[in-house]
Amino acid sequence: TMSYMDFCVGGFIYWVWGFALMFGGSYIASGLDKGNAVIGFSGFCLIGDAYDVYTSAIWLFQMMFACTACTIVAGTVAERFKLHSHLLYSALLCGTLYPIYGHWVWGGGWLANLPIGSGFKDFAGSGVVHGIGGMVALVGAWMVGPRFGKYNSDGTPNLIHGHNMSYVVLGTLFLIFGWFGFNVGNTLSVTDFRITVIAVNMFLAITTGAITLLYISYTATGKSDIAMACNGSLAGCVAITASGAFIPPWAAVVIAIVAGFILRSCLYFVEFKLRIDDPIGAIAVHGANGLWGLLSVGIFADGSYLGVKGLITGSGWQLLAQLIGCVTLIAWTLGIGFLIFLLLDKTIGLRVPIKEEIIGIDEYEHGMSCYPGS
Repeated sequence: TMSYMDFCVGGFIYWVWGFALMFGGSYIASGLDKGNAVIGFSGFCLIGDAYDVYTSAIWLFQMMFACTACTIVAGTVAERFKLHSHLLYSALLCGTLYPIYGHWVWGGGWLANLPIGSGFKDFAGSGVVHGIGGMVALVGAWMVGPRFGKYNSDGTPNLIHGHNMSYVVLGTLFLIFGWFGFNVGNTLSVTDFRITVIAVNMFLAITTGAITLLYISYTATGKSDIAMACNGSLAGCVAITASGAFIPPWAAVVIAIVAGFILRSCLYFVEFKLRIDDPIGAIAVHGANGLWGLLSVGIFADGSYLGVKGLITGSGWQLLAQLIGCVTLIAWTLGIGFLIFLLLDKTIGLRVPIKEEIIGIDEYEHGMSCYPGS
């Protein structure tokens, strides 16, 4: 319900004002001519000059990105977060936090126009989408607290098994399928033949990430963990999302291998050191690897697309631009995310009652069970 309603609530808010804040002043389509380096203010409700076929296409494509950032948080706070608190958070993310940072990067804002390298680059959203989702998930999971029974009195975590491993694999395949459109589509033109390079780089990141995590888990436990392999594929996807258009295929493999080790290390750090309960590993997959994806542009970009050049070409300026974008992302997302969750906590609350969590939120929030016959 949380994920489904993210698209309903988030998409609606993005239509009303989120899109205008993000792309106003970008001039990428009709009706998006008013804005500055900090925020846009044209294109509200797709009215006026924004009532245009190309502007509508841009809105529909970008709306899916905004709502995807919301759904990243849903899994991280699963099993204890109030539904309506989550939907209010989705509205605030799609209406403020996400579009303002997105304007800085994709809407002609100050990060895109940094006088360093080629300006801050995030081709398809390692930072704008996944970094924001992962960082907000970190704040949300920390503030709502772990699930009942996750940690023992001495602070050691317990393993709470997932619902259905077949669904894990199937869900990963759904994500991968959609992700090709997500990344390749950011050329905004099917006649831009760079889409073939992007698709190849993404496939290599998917497979390399899965192989890396499968054998990391096998080396550590002697068992071949398909859930870790699936998360490895997603980590590769996240990391390649910023850089896929700017790098050669061999670099995609290197980026995905590094993403696998970042994922494994971050999972351990979040669960054992920070003692934050993240049931699906979204903080590590999307947050940590979103930042790595941004930095990888400054390392591996070879100058073959839009003139973006990284360290492998002998230039370190692009890496500096990417670092500035990462620091800005962390400060903006953690700060505004904390204020959003604090506001919700002090008003309607974040967490369901503990007795209802033990029984199951389905009955408490929806008045029915997911499996009424069992």
